[in-house]
Amino acid sequence: MSLKIRHILLSGLVLLVLIAAFILLRSPAIKGEGPLLTEQIAESELIARGEYLVTAANCASCHTTNDGEFMAGGLAFETPFGTIYSTNITPDPETGIGTWSDWDFMNSLRHGIRPNGEHLYPAFPYTSYTKASDEDIAAMYAYLQSIEPVNQSPLENELEFPFNLRALVAFWKVPYFDAGALEPEPDQSAEWNRGAYLIEALAHCSACHTPRNAIGAAQLDAHMSGGEYMDLVSSGEYRVWSAPNLTSYDRGLALWSHDDVASYLKTARNDILESFGPMNEVILNSTRYLADDDIDAMATYLKSLAPVSDRSTAEPDAGLMGRGRTIYNLHCGTCHLPTGAGDPEMAPQLNRGSLVVQDENPASMINAILYGPHVPTPPLPPKWREVMEEYQYTLDDEEVAAVATFIRHSWENAAGIVTPEQVARQR
Repeated sequence: MSLKIRHILLSGLVLLVLIAAFILLRSPAIKGEGPLLTEQIAESELIARGEYLVTAANCASCHTTNDGEFMAGGLAFETPFGTIYSTNITPDPETGIGTWSDWDFMNSLRHGIRPNGEHLYPAFPYTSYTKASDEDIAAMYAYLQSIEPVNQSPLENELEFPFNLRALVAFWKVPYFDAGALEPEPDQSAEWNRGAYLIEALAHCSACHTPRNAIGAAQLDAHMSGGEYMDLVSSGEYRVWSAPNLTSYDRGLALWSHDDVASYLKTARNDILESFGPMNEVILNSTRYLADDDIDAMATYLKSLAPVSDRSTAEPDAGLMGRGRTIYNLHCGTCHLPTGAGDPEMAPQLNRGSLVVQDENPASMINAILYGPHVPTPPLPPKWREVMEEYQYTLDDEEVAAVATFIRHSWENAAGIVTPEQVARQR
C-alpha cells in the first residue's frame, strides 16, 4: 500500500471517528417535569433575586462589550486555542436566548449544553456555574428574560483545528468536569458556606486564579494558587496577565487581613493597593454591588483556604540587585519611597503586602511597569496624586527585569527573579 493511499485511509478513519463522536456524544438536553422553580415567588421578587445573582456571577463583564448593548455578547476572549466570542444572552428570540426554556438555561449552566445538544466551550465557566442551586438558576433565568432584547447575531469563533469541533468537548468533560450543585459543608459555619457558594459557584474566581493544564482544564491540586490568562492592557492590546495566589500561602492571601479582602472586593482598594487590570471589571460590575454580609462571607471563605505552593524561588546576585536599586531610585523611589512602603498621597506600598509584587508569575507586575496600571473606568475618587506613568519606552527589557527583581527581593518581599525574556513576552 502506497504512503499516499495510507494517508488518505487514515484521514478518512479520523473523519469517521469525529463524525461518530459528534453523533454519539452530542448530549441531549436534560428535561425536567414542570417548571424548574417549584417554590412560589412573586415575579418581581424573583426577577430582583435573579438580578442580584447575575451581578454576583459577573455576567455583564463577559457578555457586554465597551460600546455594545447590555448582555448582547461579542466580547473576544483570546485563548491558546484561538478566539472565542461571548454570546447574546438577551431574550431576543432570533439571536439571543428568547426561545430558551428555564430548563434549557439550567442545562447550559449545570451541564454546559446548548438546547440543541451541542457542548459549550468551557471558556464559558459552567465548570463553576454547575455548582449553583436550581432555585438560583431559575431566578437568573427570570431576570435575563426580563431585560431588553437585542437583535445581534453572535460572532463566529476563530478556533484552530481540532478545537473548532465542539463534539470533542464531550471527551474533555469526562476527566475534567463534574456536574452538580455545591453541597454545604456541615462542619463549617453558615457564613463560610455562603462564601464558598459565592466564590466557587457564582463569582467563579477559580477561572482565573487556578492554573490550567495544556488543554485548558483547572489543576485541582493547585486550586486558587494563581493562574494565567489573556486580557487587555492600557494600550488596548492583549497581553498575558497573572492572577495571584488566593490561598493562605505566605506570599499569597496570608498577606492580607479579612478587612483588607472585604474592602478590596467592595471598593476596589484597601490600605495596600488599588485595583488595576482585569480585576477592575470584577469589582466595578459585580462585587461592589453585593451586600456587606456577602462580601464578609467571601472574605471568610478566602481566608480559610489552605496554603498551596511548592515552587521555590532563586536569589538574585548582588550585581542584579544593585542595577535594579539604581533604576528604582531613579524612577520609582520618589513615589513608592526608598523603603517600598508607599505614600498615602503618592503611591501604594510595594513591600510585602502587594500580592502582585509577590506573585510567583510576574506578568501582571511587568504589565503595570510597561503600560502603567490599567485603572478602573470610570475612575474612582482620587487616592493618589496621579496615575503611574508607563515605562515601555523609557526602560528596555533588561532594565525592567532588573527593577522588578529588585522590588520582588527587597524589604520583606521574597518572590522570584524576573528575566528579560519574561519582559519581552509582555511587550
